[in-house]
Amino acid sequence: MPLPLQGLSAIVTGAGRGLGRAEALELARLGAAVVVNDYGQPGRDGSGEASSAPAEQVAEEIRAAGGRAVAHTGDVSDFEAAGALVALATGMYGKLDILVNNAGILRDRMVFSMSEDEWDSVIRVHLKGHFNTTRFASAHWRERSKASGGPVYGRVVNTSSEAFLAGSAGQPNYAAAKGGIVGLTTSTASALRKYGVTANAICPRARTRMTEDVFTGFGEPAPGELDPLAPEHVAPLVGYLASPAASRVTGQLLVVHGGMVAILDRPRVAAQFDSAKETFSYEELAGVLGPYYGDRSPDETFAATEVLSLKRA
Repeated sequence: MPLPLQGLSAIVTGAGRGLGRAEALELARLGAAVVVNDYGQPGRDGSGEASSAPAEQVAEEIRAAGGRAVAHTGDVSDFEAAGALVALATGMYGKLDILVNNAGILRDRMVFSMSEDEWDSVIRVHLKGHFNTTRFASAHWRERSKASGGPVYGRVVNTSSEAFLAGSAGQPNYAAAKGGIVGLTTSTASALRKYGVTANAICPRARTRMTEDVFTGFGEPAPGELDPLAPEHVAPLVGYLASPAASRVTGQLLVVHGGMVAILDRPRVAAQFDSAKETFSYEELAGVLGPYYGDRSPDETFAATEVLSLKRA
């Protein structure tokens, strides 16, 4: 019986460690040929010996298990590097079928203390990085669709975060970037639907090197037990969204961690007020919005903090 991703090729960004590594390994396990992207050059290990770049280490891990993989160490926040990444996939495997955008960094600070560079760097790597790769991948799929005269196989899996849903106070840059990624995802899903391409976003909760200071209060697993925040809880959902089985799943946002997947609904209109005349005056707005918000708790905002309490039943 063929594997679900047999004959397909994939890019996973930020795949040298943590969540991206788990996702790349899962896609390879399901049969995909993988381009493992992670920004970084060869360095030195703990003994002082030369070590290969993290992307190459993961690619070698896939090859050792019998899969197909190649490493790419370019920075996806660089437009030309992202183009080269997609070109590597199409050149190596003949086409690109799956794009998993995972690369990111943290520069946490309160909004009143944040530097311009801390803002710019996070927006650049997360949001621009997602756009850059999506731009070149989507152009590839559009060209293939025009050449074939019909839909093609294409999957985009983007990485958002609960931080944007809950309004993480110490992460204005990260929350803004992750919210932007959801907008990018839904726009991409709408634009590429006619070409046969799906685009979805996940909000994973995983204990990785990037988040080791974020999840300090969640405790460690008991000996022999899988960490509830292990990246391995997230990777299977990415594998599913990348597969033919998910052909009807697009424009969706899913929270995933610890043996749980939650599908989030789109925002709903809570109330509507119409002006008595052609347009509102200040006085009329104060008369209708004042009582409305006067009866609401000040803690009831657009932020969906309840997602932080989601867990496996």
